[in-house]
Amino acid sequence: MAKFTRIQVALAMKENGMVPVFFHKDIEICKKVLKACYDGGARVFEFTNRGDRAHMVFQELIIWAEKETPDMMLGVGSIVDAGTTALYIQLGASFIVSPVLNPDMAVVCNRRKIAWSPGCGSLSEISKAEELGAEIVKIFPGMQVGGPEFVKSVLGPCPWTSIMPTGGVSPGEKNLTEWFKAGVHCVGMGSQLMVKDVSGNFDYAAISQKTREVLKIIAKLRK
Repeated sequence: MAKFTRIQVALAMKENGMVPVFFHKDIEICKKVLKACYDGGARVFEFTNRGDRAHMVFQELIIWAEKETPDMMLGVGSIVDAGTTALYIQLGASFIVSPVLNPDMAVVCNRRKIAWSPGCGSLSEISKAEELGAEIVKIFPGMQVGGPEFVKSVLGPCPWTSIMPTGGVSPGEKNLTEWFKAGVHCVGMGSQLMVKDVSGNFDYAAISQKTREVLKIIAKLRK
């Protein structure tokens, strides 16, 4: 059962402004990246369902996180069907993110009152997602869909819409300024947040620092 309600998730996404996005088949690396983001101030984290037996990694990760990062809202992304949605909800995911708009997933999430952010590429899809109960919609891939200008255009006729772009979001102040001035609810950030050292290994201290810097920029932009 999810530790956090969908209302808590939506509010935390808004408050933090940034959701780290990550997958690795090595559970120890996942733990260290999650902890690094947590130490940097992130309180919402998307584990992506992209590898073989990814659900087994998540099962171990979420049990570990309950003790080591107790305030982290841990959800799962890259879900495209109802069956996998139900599997991750049973494992304790606090939210589900998808690159597509699949109404069958909405039924599963709504029945268990789990936050669901489907991927949308048009205003019609966004409107349908909201009709199905999505509080926050994902635009993906963010830049290819239309970038900050797309967000601004959607919010003109639909100011109630809450948008989370993923894909094309970078940790630099210029890029973040463009997205937040356009009116996003929050942003998803993956590889550009996950800093590596010269040997190609994850630099956990640097990931914490980068997370801290991004959240500081976002807080400044919202003042």
